[in-house]
Amino acid sequence: MSLRIIFQILFYLHLLLTAATVIFITVYGLTSESGGQHFHPLKWYPPVLASTACGGVISFLWQWITFSYPRNALKAAFWLGPLLTCLMAGMFVYIGTATSLIVGLVSFCSALAQSLYGCWVRPRFEYATNILSVSTAFPPAKTGVSVLTTIVIGTLYCCFLVSGIGGATALQDKFKLAFIFILVIMLSLGWTMQFLKNVIQLTISRVTYLQILGNPMDTCAALRDSINRSVGCIAIGSILIPVFTLLRSFGRSMSLLGGENEIMFCCVSYCMGMVNVLPKFGSRWSFVHIGVYNKEFVDASQDTWEIFTGARMLPLIDSDLTGALCFLSGVAVGAFCSMVSGIWILVMHQSYALEVSIYAFLIGYFMCRLAMGWLQACVAAYYVAYGENPVNDQFDSTIPARLEQIQRSQAL
Repeated sequence: MSLRIIFQILFYLHLLLTAATVIFITVYGLTSESGGQHFHPLKWYPPVLASTACGGVISFLWQWITFSYPRNALKAAFWLGPLLTCLMAGMFVYIGTATSLIVGLVSFCSALAQSLYGCWVRPRFEYATNILSVSTAFPPAKTGVSVLTTIVIGTLYCCFLVSGIGGATALQDKFKLAFIFILVIMLSLGWTMQFLKNVIQLTISRVTYLQILGNPMDTCAALRDSINRSVGCIAIGSILIPVFTLLRSFGRSMSLLGGENEIMFCCVSYCMGMVNVLPKFGSRWSFVHIGVYNKEFVDASQDTWEIFTGARMLPLIDSDLTGALCFLSGVAVGAFCSMVSGIWILVMHQSYALEVSIYAFLIGYFMCRLAMGWLQACVAAYYVAYGENPVNDQFDSTIPARLEQIQRSQAL
């Protein structure tokens, strides 16, 4: 039995078990909660559900803005991400509990890191705008319908999981391990939302890639193929890619610190090795070959990385800002949703404010990443197609000019 079949079974089994758990915990938690001294459903649910719906609407609008005005959207994302995170940190501090102060401090440090990162990568904005514009110049047909449908599915699924979180919250005074149910539900939320995003990413990257090669394909047919034959690979990627991305970010951060200390030098060497090796075993670029050639996840990752290596595109790939744009957009939407629910709950029932704000942030973040997935897919398909055949008439001078610029800067 192949790894993709195992993960396909695991993913469907996880959906079934999650659904059963949510239904049970919601019914049991709300019906057994007598007196309602600490949990008030009418005060807890509306802010979370409203912020979930708000996240879906804003995410759909934001992906349209990014597609229509990439230059302005890129600058706005790098401004709004730190700004809204800082405002969210202030809200956490205002809540006034010891835990909320810690969360507020972490949020403030995150906002500072985002600001510094934005200043550091500012010289890349022009190229990031150009590559986003050329790769999405002719989006696949029915992309908007596919994205809207996926956002609706994601919103409904989030609302369903929120009902389970509310039921588990109602049981916290009676059942000390109720937080385990909440943790399991949140892990399911992360995996499933990543899965939905990657379904869109695989589908759109396949159609865009074939479109560049002059072999157009119906988006709906590609979506059916993605669901019928690639669930296992998508499920694997939905776990490994976020983990590998986090490890690579940590490795890059450590390499920037540097130092002449022997221990620090060894640590930096190890981190750089990790940064160079991980993409060969899992990266978002692999979805192009998974969709087009139905490859296994690891095989597709290795093949696409070899293509980039052979075309001498690794410095270009490593400096790509599409992922950062999607991440900061998700952070901005998540922070906005967090403040919507947090301010609402502060007025209604302050004791719920911290947990509700965190749930709203995570939901808003995943909703925006889901909406932005198709843009990331177009860029990935453009890069892979260029790496395989740089002389294709479909390509302009955007990538060659950037490669020359990088080579000149490295030669100095």
